[in-house]
Amino acid sequence: MPERPPSGGESEAAGPPRRRSLFGTRYRWWIGGLLFASTVINYVDRQTLSVLAPFLKEEFTWSNQDFALIVIAFRIAYAVMQTVSGRLIDRLGTRRGLSLAVAFYSVSAMLTPLARGLVGFCGFRFLLGAGEAANWPAATKAVAEWFPRRERGWAVALFDSGSSIGAAIAPALVLFLWAAFDSWRPAFVITGSLGFLWLIAWRRSYHPPDTHPRISEEERAMILADRAAEEAENREASKGAGGAVELGTGPPSYASLLRLPQTWGTIASRALTDPVWFMIADWFAIYLVARGYKIEETAAGFWVPFLAADLGNFFGGGFSSWLIQRGWPVGRARKTLIVAGGIGVLALIPAAFATSFVTLLACFAVATFSYASMSTMAISLPADLYQSRAVATVSGMAGTGAGLGTIGSTFLIGVVADRFSFTPILIVASLVPLAAAALVLLLVRNTSESGRGVLKLI
Repeated sequence: MPERPPSGGESEAAGPPRRRSLFGTRYRWWIGGLLFASTVINYVDRQTLSVLAPFLKEEFTWSNQDFALIVIAFRIAYAVMQTVSGRLIDRLGTRRGLSLAVAFYSVSAMLTPLARGLVGFCGFRFLLGAGEAANWPAATKAVAEWFPRRERGWAVALFDSGSSIGAAIAPALVLFLWAAFDSWRPAFVITGSLGFLWLIAWRRSYHPPDTHPRISEEERAMILADRAAEEAENREASKGAGGAVELGTGPPSYASLLRLPQTWGTIASRALTDPVWFMIADWFAIYLVARGYKIEETAAGFWVPFLAADLGNFFGGGFSSWLIQRGWPVGRARKTLIVAGGIGVLALIPAAFATSFVTLLACFAVATFSYASMSTMAISLPADLYQSRAVATVSGMAGTGAGLGTIGSTFLIGVVADRFSFTPILIVASLVPLAAAALVLLLVRNTSESGRGVLKLI
């Protein structure tokens, strides 16, 4: 079988001379591990502010609405750049695109101590959001390039679990740095520098599997065979419908993608669920303080919802992969987990009324576990539905939808928390994922366009 050129930039095709793989037939999982590490660092950088928020609010006399403005500044850049970075990664390639993004947001994080007030923090968080936006489109594209269909759920679970791991690590790491230096400023510099260590491994390790110099020929053949089988299935489906499949060579236009209901279903799956996660990630420390708990005394339990989310990532990815191996269509397996996850997030309702800290943590843990299993499926949809040349673009569009939803929810959280309480916030947050699940069931399905052009069967 002739090898196809990579879908990214020309520089990705060229690599050092081929050497024997040290990973046997599992080099793809080393790539998955690097994507996981990138996500961990991404979240440690963004959670540094959230962990320090109670101290920064006191030092700078910010209200909840003031803090919401800082979060919104991050979200605006993050939302816009999801779509922009997705298209750039489809054009530049995964290796170069993610390298530039990590270098940019690492510098932005390290410069944050230069902020002297609300406007300065908003500016640096805007820059951080612009750089961090590329992580999910790039990682999703890498999964589409490197993993066969039966393993994509696991691969997405692996890299996406980095968000909960990063959020769980951040409190202990940041509070340690704050105590060690008796200042919040070194925490931003030290956590921001982690991205440059990751870049060394990434630049040495990543090339598309078609041309990678260090994977075994057996693993290369397996990846390319699965890709060819997927294309053959779409080709057969197109013939049965009286059409011809068009593989294409470059990213399709936004207009052509937005004409597809599957694109809108993919966007809805993120736009109506990500705000729930960011409500917890950005506001959990402040919520605990509002409920009368001291953040220093609850640090031991702070990580519980984030660990539960990590387990949810792997449950969603693993269970959906198990269903696919048992013969379930990819779409049916993904949507089953999305519906189940939407139901599980309802656990935020009893969390709002819990009087015991242990009960509160347990309810949040059930909700984040359910959210994460649902989110893993939502993040997998672009790789399941679209050819590689469109995966990062669609993932970026979904990320923009998620960002816009999060911006609106963040503003409302600041207003409602100041004027009322967090109780109505948790009740609404528990219900919105059910709407997302309903839209996925309605829009993400095989249509007359499936198996033709850029859209694959699911």
